[in-house]
Amino acid sequence: MFLGEQGELAKAEDWNHPGKSKLWLYNLHYLDDLCAQGAAARHAQHRALVARWIDENPPLAGNGWEPYTLSLRLVNLVKWLSGKAWQGGEPIPEAWLANLARQAQALSAQREYHILANHLFANGKALTFAGVFLEGKNAERWLHQGLRILDVEIPEQFLKDGGHFERSPMYHATLMWDLADLIQLAECSGLLALRERAHRWRKTLARGLAWLELMTHPDGEIGFFNDAAFGIAPTLADLQRYTDCLSIQSAAEGVRMVVRQGGDYGLRHAAASGYLGVEWGEGNLALLDLAPVGPVYQPGHAHADTLSFELSLFGQRVLVNSGISQYGEDAERHRQRSTVAHNTVVVDDENSSEVWAGFRVARRARPGPVSIDAKAEGLTITGSHDGYRRLPGRVTHRREWGFQEGQLVIQDRLEGRFTRAEARFHCHPGVSVRLENSQYGELTLPDGRRLALAIDGGEARVESASWHPRFGESHPNQCLVVALTAPACSTSFRWA
Repeated sequence: MFLGEQGELAKAEDWNHPGKSKLWLYNLHYLDDLCAQGAAARHAQHRALVARWIDENPPLAGNGWEPYTLSLRLVNLVKWLSGKAWQGGEPIPEAWLANLARQAQALSAQREYHILANHLFANGKALTFAGVFLEGKNAERWLHQGLRILDVEIPEQFLKDGGHFERSPMYHATLMWDLADLIQLAECSGLLALRERAHRWRKTLARGLAWLELMTHPDGEIGFFNDAAFGIAPTLADLQRYTDCLSIQSAAEGVRMVVRQGGDYGLRHAAASGYLGVEWGEGNLALLDLAPVGPVYQPGHAHADTLSFELSLFGQRVLVNSGISQYGEDAERHRQRSTVAHNTVVVDDENSSEVWAGFRVARRARPGPVSIDAKAEGLTITGSHDGYRRLPGRVTHRREWGFQEGQLVIQDRLEGRFTRAEARFHCHPGVSVRLENSQYGELTLPDGRRLALAIDGGEARVESASWHPRFGESHPNQCLVVALTAPACSTSFRWA
């Protein structure tokens, strides 16, 4: 089963089954189970699986020979063939090593400079692994190619605050694991070319761990900003266990930390990537998106989510962005990337950034300066974006989050002309919303706690919506929709 969908590998044609999505087939070709938990107990099955893949996937034919699948499978094969099950046992078949070299050669000829970002990084990692594991002049060339990619892409892709420049917590966590793999490879191989780079890789990984800590809810899972879902990337706890083995601790060099005297709240500000985390009270966390759509030359995993936020209270998710359940280019993929699927303001039924196709963005929202005002009575964070200034009314959206003990107040202000505007607040499926009227109501959390809701400058209603925590999953939830009746609207949540 991949992505919540079952399939059967009954015959050779099933490796490229026309009834399966490309992403599902990609997962089939990764051969991730070679390195999964408990893999040693399945060694015989894995031998048969690898032999079958080689027999039924001739060179350059089908999904398995595309560069991204080659990249992930090559690393899995190198790890597996280097594992304890092969040490002191029967030798690795020469035909398998020849096929591994053929895969590395195919990847070398298809490096994804046309896609860049996490794809090119994966190419670099795979060529490095293949170059270390195999022998000969070709292996030396692949190692050189892989390291040359990594030397350029690591400083390019990881920002000063440690965040990955695609601003997807899911892909960020994936690349953190990749960096840990490269560091471990440097230690195991002892090669000077890797060891002399390992110090820089360690610093990048330490900063990246701090960024992931910021973007993780009290339940231990990531926030849903841009393309993000559970079950694809390692969790923060997974990465901490791995990095503990490598003697690496998080280093928040690029994440500005502010803690008010008395410990009432803590603020983490990843200014380079544009995210803030506010903690006030035990188990309470708000994650705020004041980030640009980026990188500018590869926004394929971006959503129209500027000035959205997520909220956990008492350790439970309360307000959630919609997440993703699929890739592709259909209407549902478009909706999940759209502004209406996020906790922010929609103006005249338009997206704040023009997401289109499956992985494209045209005109993008640009965030304005961030203001942080910490006073005795609370903390206020203010941001803005110009994504709606392309519309005839040239609207600028300004949002202010006000944090005080037992409450969060969101103030939205639209500067410019508009016909219709709505602030949307998507609730976790475990949260129920009840309105007394268009200005007042309450939210009930899974543990029975209640939040009082009050609206000033708008009229509230409740709509049915859906939340997508994993690929292939869709859970019904409620969305609080506040139609602005004035240029400024306040939505407050209060709790005991």
